[in-house]
Amino acid sequence: MTAAERNASALRGLDAIKGELGDLYRDLHAHPELSFEEHRTAAEVARRAASYGYEVTTGVGRTGVVAVLANGEGPTVLLRADFDALPVTERTGLPYASVNDGVMHACGHDMHVTCLLGALRLLADARADWSGRIVGVFQPAEETAQGARAMVEDGFYERFGIPDVVLGQHVAPLPVGMIGAHPGHAFAATDALRVRMFGKGAHGSRPEASIDPVVMAAATVMRLQTVVSREIAGGETAVVTVGSLQAGTKDNIIPDEAELKINIRTYTPEVRTRVLAAVERIVKGEAVTAGAEREPEITEIDAFPVLDNDAAAVGRTMAAIGAVLGEDRILDPGPVTGSEDVGYFATCANREVPLCYWLFGGADPAEVAAARKAGTFERDIPSNHSPFFAPLVEPTVTTGVTALTTAALAWLGAQPSSPPSSKSPSVSR
Repeated sequence: MTAAERNASALRGLDAIKGELGDLYRDLHAHPELSFEEHRTAAEVARRAASYGYEVTTGVGRTGVVAVLANGEGPTVLLRADFDALPVTERTGLPYASVNDGVMHACGHDMHVTCLLGALRLLADARADWSGRIVGVFQPAEETAQGARAMVEDGFYERFGIPDVVLGQHVAPLPVGMIGAHPGHAFAATDALRVRMFGKGAHGSRPEASIDPVVMAAATVMRLQTVVSREIAGGETAVVTVGSLQAGTKDNIIPDEAELKINIRTYTPEVRTRVLAAVERIVKGEAVTAGAEREPEITEIDAFPVLDNDAAAVGRTMAAIGAVLGEDRILDPGPVTGSEDVGYFATCANREVPLCYWLFGGADPAEVAAARKAGTFERDIPSNHSPFFAPLVEPTVTTGVTALTTAALAWLGAQPSSPPSSKSPSVSR
């Protein structure tokens, strides 16, 4: 059986389950759960994967789910989706908007889960056409950079084996139907820092009696804007963002301290070291300038490693997806300044595993084209983490399921001469 015939055979059942997958996506979107609190989502994932014939293990890395289908001799292909939501209040106005106050699937992880479950079902139904092992990984706590590491530290490789390739995808504000993958440094490393700056409180009418941490913090925010513009070469990339500044409780009270939360994105160890040193120097320097009597505290909130896509894996996987969706649907988006912890599944084993992680579009093509023509893309097309982020249900689901299924088949072995019978589904903890 040729690759084209295998793809056609596996994807033949997609139309029949499209409506069911759409309903699943809307249900997941309406019921988001924060990192390591994804109990409802995990239970639904486990139930469905077991019904497809996979051996399911729950509670991996606290709330993670792993679904394994062994189908004769051949490669082990790891397919990964994350499933935690964000502390964002949804403003989409959708009929299936979040029912959980202050929590939203603003990054599209609900779409990732839907597409992976769809792919697992199609691959199970087409098991007569391929051989090997599929390891479906539903990962918690991607947003806090803890989930993949927690699953690995929970004995992931010892329990489920070392994969031959790691595959995954992330929905993005690209036109729906488009697929984007970049070889090499594909997603940036992240360092998230909490900074406490200490002053001296006083009455708002007597600022001369204070050491004002609000002014200290404000000066720090402004000075941090020079790190990238004045200390990083034009050919290098870094992002420094102050995402939170909190101080005080009342207009006429100068508080004792202020807190900043800083997010840093880099691609190379050299630039990372330089940026972190500059941030520390500026924070401490502004405190000295303000006359602070106590040095600021700088602590790490979380950190993501650089995501390195294996060039050969990208070429093989994108060629397979392009053969089904159309070569004109494949693009190289360049390095993305967002971060991802899926790389832990490829780099924390006792050998390096090829990784291919790609973007797939979820935005209305007409709206994207109009916004680009008007020069208002960044303003008009909601991106991940926006309270307005809402991928089109279709054809986003169909595209994501097709891409993931096709990618898996590109790495799995050929049709076994005597397909083994499927095992009874089971769920373990």
